[in-house]
Amino acid sequence: MAVVLDLLRNDQRPRHPEKAHRPDQPIQRKPDWIRVKAPGSPQWAATNRIVRENKLVTVCEEAGCPNIGECWEKKHATFMIMGDTCTRACAFCNVRTGMPQALDGAEPAKVAEAVAKLGLHHVVVTSVDRDDLADGGAAHFAAVIAAIRAQSPGTTIEVLTPDFLRKDGALEVVAAARPDVFNHNLETVPSKYLTVRPGARYFHSLRLLQRVKELDATIFTKSGIMVGLGEERNEVLQLMDDLRSAEVDFLTVGQYLQPTKKHHPVMRFVPPDEFKALETTAYAKGFLLVSATPLTRSSHHAGEDFARLKQARLDRLASL
Repeated sequence: MAVVLDLLRNDQRPRHPEKAHRPDQPIQRKPDWIRVKAPGSPQWAATNRIVRENKLVTVCEEAGCPNIGECWEKKHATFMIMGDTCTRACAFCNVRTGMPQALDGAEPAKVAEAVAKLGLHHVVVTSVDRDDLADGGAAHFAAVIAAIRAQSPGTTIEVLTPDFLRKDGALEVVAAARPDVFNHNLETVPSKYLTVRPGARYFHSLRLLQRVKELDATIFTKSGIMVGLGEERNEVLQLMDDLRSAEVDFLTVGQYLQPTKKHHPVMRFVPPDEFKALETTAYAKGFLLVSATPLTRSSHHAGEDFARLKQARLDRLASL
């Protein structure tokens, strides 16, 4: 009973019902190089107020991102659309699992209004997995993109999508809305999918990213992984090669941090010098941009990174 109570939130729904009866995994003490500033500045409070007023969900909160204080202080937030409940049960993720509620038809307008109020030059929009929907939520993504463009035409848009597994035509709907950046995270190496990301398929995710480029080569593509889940270095290097074969432009690599005792344990805290070595290797393999640090997350510094990504593309074209 104590385990179940630990997993409850204020609304008394179990956050991770599928994990309630798993044996506890000890949470290791974080090393000195993983330290973040606690949120609470006036700028953070202003962002928090706008999110609350528009009744929006952010992945910053739902996934327990360690960078929330820094990002919200800069009025950067990653909006998580289609609710706060995911139909998948990944072993690493702190987002609630269960049967989601119906889509909110007013959500695209709410997100667009929040983007305008925050004055965002670049916005990241992600979502829970919606395997319950015929299109996986693709049309809703497209509606959010259109609403932001209508209200803030100067804002660039980055989407971080689910894999749309077994949702024929879904990817094409999102790509047709022409986000500036299409991000889909592989999360980990193929050998860890069964235990870390059991609802997904590695080569399907890889093909998704490749297909975006086939549909519209002007869209930047991006993917990210976590390390510290028990992967081998040569597996990470092979994953980099796979992503480059799919013409992915931008790679992020960050340290996995265990949300609760019921989640996958941290097998290793990777030191900063190894992240630097991975960054150097990734650039040598041809990525336009690489972010590899212990605290790197998919949408961390997304606005600044988008400017660097555009410049990197121009520089490469000029060198040809």
